[in-house]
Amino acid sequence: MKLLKFNKTRNKILGALFIFVMVVAFFYLPTGYYLEIPGSAEATSSFVKVNGKKDKKKGDFLLTTVGIVQGSPFQLLKSMGNDFETIYSREDLMGDENSQEYFQVQQYYMKSATNNAIQAAYSAANKPFTKKYLGVYIMDVLDNSDFKGKLQIGDTINSINGYKFKNANQFINYVKKQKKTATVKISYIRDGKHKTVSGKLVKLKQTKRYGLGITLTDNTEAKGNPPTKINAGNIGGPSAGLMFTLQVYSQIANKDLKDGRIIAGTGTISPDGTVGPIGGIEKKVYAADAQGATIFFAPDDPVTKLIKKYDPTYVNNYHLAKRAAKKIHTKMKIVPVKNLNEAIKYLEKTSK
Repeated sequence: MKLLKFNKTRNKILGALFIFVMVVAFFYLPTGYYLEIPGSAEATSSFVKVNGKKDKKKGDFLLTTVGIVQGSPFQLLKSMGNDFETIYSREDLMGDENSQEYFQVQQYYMKSATNNAIQAAYSAANKPFTKKYLGVYIMDVLDNSDFKGKLQIGDTINSINGYKFKNANQFINYVKKQKKTATVKISYIRDGKHKTVSGKLVKLKQTKRYGLGITLTDNTEAKGNPPTKINAGNIGGPSAGLMFTLQVYSQIANKDLKDGRIIAGTGTISPDGTVGPIGGIEKKVYAADAQGATIFFAPDDPVTKLIKKYDPTYVNNYHLAKRAAKKIHTKMKIVPVKNLNEAIKYLEKTSK
């Protein structure tokens, strides 16, 4: 009799423990899927110093971000039907990169964005700046590359076989001229230290060419007079380019573009001031509204026939931002911009 009662008690405890574990798993267990959600809207003045000083004028330029979180079963279920939360598989979000590599690449994109912001702002303000070419930055090393395990994401190549180049195209053209059986010597920088490594060329997939088997882009450094420093901390990606440019421009040109207003926005920036599209703009509109922004700059990127060919459902950033603003019933003005000059003129025209 006692044994029967003991078994019943044990079964109840095990059953309760099983239910507890299942509940915890439902709310907290990672699924391999990620959620893109509204992130933050942060004052660019806290990241930018011109001549060692921060901007203390009233108002704010806000850069806007999206948040990336691992989705539990509960979070994924809750996000369904939410216009401001998007589910991505790990592959869709990061491709072949692991989490560390993905966020490292995002940090590079931010570094590139701040360099472009300095160039665009100083050009618009007719202030002098210099651009230094550092080499080619490695964005990925393919699995079949002989340099897999030798080079890694974040390395900057500054010479090949002793040959110095001035841009990525020169580097690529030099590699193209090598025999397919060639062994090449790479000089590169990692964590501030100069290193060398050798490897063979490999056949590049879906081509008839041989190469190093790496994905690369130019790594440059821009410096202006007066000097500007932009430290974005842990924020990555290229989408803060426009807002950093407006912040730098207003300081070096000594123009109060904010005029006491809270001005948010997003968009990549090219050295010539062209504003480019970004992802997750709906979440950024949401984040900007939550911080009390009254103006939101959205890239008015052209929808070409080529884009429509590959994505018939493509909608440009400005129209996506307008839709998002309508859904949250915000009074924030969504302003389309194609370049830096349009944003500057709008702020000058609408100031008191």
